[in-house]
Amino acid sequence: MRIKLIAAIGENRELGRNNELLWHLTEDMQFFKNTTSGYYVIMGRKSFESIPPKYRPLPNRINVIISRNPDYMYEECYTCGSLQEATELAESHGETEVFIIGGGEIYRQALTDGIVDEMYLTHVKASFPDADVFFPEWRDEEWSKEELLKIDADSLNEFPFSVVHYKKK
Repeated sequence: MRIKLIAAIGENRELGRNNELLWHLTEDMQFFKNTTSGYYVIMGRKSFESIPPKYRPLPNRINVIISRNPDYMYEECYTCGSLQEATELAESHGETEVFIIGGGEIYRQALTDGIVDEMYLTHVKASFPDADVFFPEWRDEEWSKEELLKIDADSLNEFPFSVVHYKKK
C-alpha cells in the first residue's frame, strides 16, 4: 500500500495556530479535495476537530481518526489508537493508497518511521511568526520533486503558493 502525505506549510514549515489554518487558499482547498476524494484519510483527533463541523466527516472519503482515547468516536468515522493501526485498517479493507492529512505530530511520526512514499506539499509563500504547530523537517535529497501548481495571490487565495509532489527516491 502506498502511503501519501498532504499538507500546506508556510516558509518556515508552519502548519497552524490554535488548531486553525493560518491562511485562506481556495485553490489549495480544491486541490486537497480533488486529490484525497475516494481515499482513506488518516488524521489526528485535533486535526479532525479543526475541520468545520459542516464538513465533518470529510465527504467522499473514509475518515480515520487517531486518538489515544479508546472511547473517542465520531459518527461515520473509524477511530484507531495509532498510525500503524490506522494504516493496517485501510490495508485490511483492500486499500492500495491512503493519505495522511495531519496534524504535526502525525506527520512527524510518519516521516520518522519512514512509511511515507509520496508527499503533496503546498508551499505558502509567506511566514507566520505566531504559528504554534510546524511540519517536521525532512531530507530533501531523499525525494524527487515535481511542481504541480503555481498560484498567485488573488481574491480567492490570500497568499501565493505552489504545490509540489515529492516521491521517495
